[in-house]
This record gives sequence, structure tokens and C-alpha cells, in this order.
Amino acid sequence: MKKTHPALVIFLFFLGWVFMYADRNILSPVMGSIGEEWNLDKSQLGLMATVFFAAYAFMQIPTGFLADKFGRVKVLVIGFIVFGVGTYLSGASTTFGIFLMMRALTGLGEGTYYGSQYGISSTITPKKYRGLVAALINSGMAFGISLGFMSSSYFTYSLNKGWQFPFYVFAIPTIIIGILIALFVRDDSHKQKKQAVHVQEKVEMKKIFTKNHIFVYILIFCSLYGFFGMLTWLPYYLQTARDIEASQTGIISSLVPWASIPGAILFGFLSDRIKSKKPLIIGLALAGAICQFAIPYTDNYSFLIVGLCMYGLLGKLALDPVLISYMADITPQSMYSRVYGFFNFSGMLSSIFAPYITGYFADKTGSLEFGFYLAGGLLIIGAVLFMFTNDKNKSEEKPLNTIGMLKKEETVVE
Repeated sequence: MKKTHPALVIFLFFLGWVFMYADRNILSPVMGSIGEEWNLDKSQLGLMATVFFAAYAFMQIPTGFLADKFGRVKVLVIGFIVFGVGTYLSGASTTFGIFLMMRALTGLGEGTYYGSQYGISSTITPKKYRGLVAALINSGMAFGISLGFMSSSYFTYSLNKGWQFPFYVFAIPTIIIGILIALFVRDDSHKQKKQAVHVQEKVEMKKIFTKNHIFVYILIFCSLYGFFGMLTWLPYYLQTARDIEASQTGIISSLVPWASIPGAILFGFLSDRIKSKKPLIIGLALAGAICQFAIPYTDNYSFLIVGLCMYGLLGKLALDPVLISYMADITPQSMYSRVYGFFNFSGMLSSIFAPYITGYFADKTGSLEFGFYLAGGLLIIGAVLFMFTNDKNKSEEKPLNTIGMLKKEETVVE
């Protein structure tokens, strides 16, 4: 069968992230309305996001193995359609308990995307363009965050459609994108995998947990803790702590993802052209931490806007493509889906805790500011630990040489 043009694959994966992040972020602007309807406290509001991210994180590691074995496209598409259905059913929920179950279903479906998608895109992308391509695909996250925030606020508060309406609206195009990926994206890497040897498979597993990999896992955990804490609580924080109209919080919150688009493309481009990505990664992590401290610290509205824009420009969404490219550099190609599964699992562990912990301390202290400061502190810890990575990629971390292995006939799997 004729291969799909890489540009079309990149565009479809970009759209995948648009609706992944739109669907998950239509919740944040309407948390107050949901809380009023079901009489929820802040901890319970945080639990809505925690349940979703727990299911999402749970799927990362098994998805990576299933995708490498049975086919990345098959696993991705099935999950994508499930999460579209889960989004629709979230809006149709009539009780808080049912709503939590539907958010968990949505998380399980979305959990098949990350490892499968970056496994395919990293395979078809030449090394010298990996950072840039990852940034272009990742920019879909920014569009999705903004689309989710703004549409949810607009439908719910400006048009008075109710908090359920955005879930219905976004479910349909989500399912359509899943079908388009099934029709136009091809990946035969799992067929090549069948030619590998058992002994090599065991050796390769160690390459998921080199020192460099482990410190990246820690850094992405710290980075995503602040990011998802902010995504979950920022609109609510702007409404309650900064007295900003609910209909405007979606627009202001969207400053973060919009500012991230040029930042991600710029730093992804630079990462492809510099000898060592290490200084860039550390610098972006520290810059993100400073922004996390500055946003709640300032009382000035203009400084708040600047802080949000700078976090978008230098924070998690700018750091992601550089880390994704770095992981591809130190990982055998045959293990991309698995290593990206562990990579995203490490980051998404933080998303399980961040929404609930932020809400918990808000209930205890009466303020959401502590959550921002905690996120900034964790990011500094992650940056410091990353300083201990090796600056050079070792030769044993090169992609798998299937042809060479096939010469060992006594160990070949038929």
C-alpha cells in the first residue's frame, strides 16, 4: 500500500493534539458551574481532573508495548474513538459519580495517543528535523488548550448553553479525526519488530532506564506538575482570586498556549542545530520555575499577563519538543513507543496529584497561591537533577540493527 506523505501525517497528528487538549480543557472554565450544580468543594473539583489523569497515566506503559507489538495506528485509533465517546458521555452525566466514571473512560482512551503518535512521527522524521517536527505537532496542544478554554467559556457563559454543551460539541470532530488517522496513517514498524531476537529484546529493555532516561523522567514529572496544576485551576483562580469575569477567563488563560507556539517552534529548531541540548533544557526548566513563582506573587494585572505569556513562551510547551527530540537521540528506534510511554507516564503521574493537591491546600489555606509556588520548587529540583546527565549519547544507544541480528540464525524468531 502506498505510504502517506509525512506532511499529512504531521498535520493529522497536529489535529489529534488539538482535540486531545480541547476536550480535556473544556472542563476548567466550567468547574465553578459544575461545583454549584453538585455542591462540590475544591478537593472534589480537583478530583475530576485527577480521575481523568490517573486513567490517562495508567494507559501509557501498556499502550507502548501494545503499539510496538500489534501496530501503533490500530492502538491509537481505537483509543481516540473511545475518548471521543467518553467526552460526549461526560456531558450527558447526571450525577457526580457518573461524571467521574466518564472522565476516567475519556482518560483511558486518550492514553493510547502519546506513545503511539510520537513512535510513528519520530520514526518517519530525519534526526536533523526531530525537534522542529515535534514542535509543530506539539503546537496542536496550544491550539487545543486555547480552543477548549475559549469555547467552553463562550458556550457556557456568553451563550448560556450550560456546562454540558461544550462536551457534546467537541465529541463529534474528535471521533472524525480518529477515523481520518485510521484511513491515512500507515506504520509497519511492528512487522519489523517480529524479525528481532529474544536476547536483544532483553538487552534493549535496559535502555529505557539509563541514567539519562531516568533524569528526563524526573524532569518531565516536575514540568507537568506545574503545567497541569495551572491548566486545571487557572480559570478558577482568575475568577476567585483576581475577580475576573468568568466569560473572560478562557481568553486570558489562552495566553499561555498562544505564547507557547513561537517559543516551541524556536526552541525545537534550535535544539536540532546545537551540539548539546542539555544547557537549553536546563535553562527552559529554570525559566518555567521563575514564571510559576511570578504569576501568583504579583498583584499587578499587567504583570500577571506578562507572567502568563512568559510561561507560555518558556515553560512546559516550549520544553517538550526539546525533550522529545533528546529522547529520540538516546533511544533505539524499535523502542520509541515504549520509551515515550514511560516518558509520558512519568509526566502524567504528576497530573494525578497536582489538581487534587492544589485544591487540598486551597481548602486548608484559603488560597490557590501555594500550588504555584510548589510547582516552581519542583521544577527547580528537576532542573538541578538533569545537570547530572551525560552530555554525550553513548554508541550502544543507537537504533537497532535488525540486519546484523538476523545473521545469528540460531536465535532468530520466525
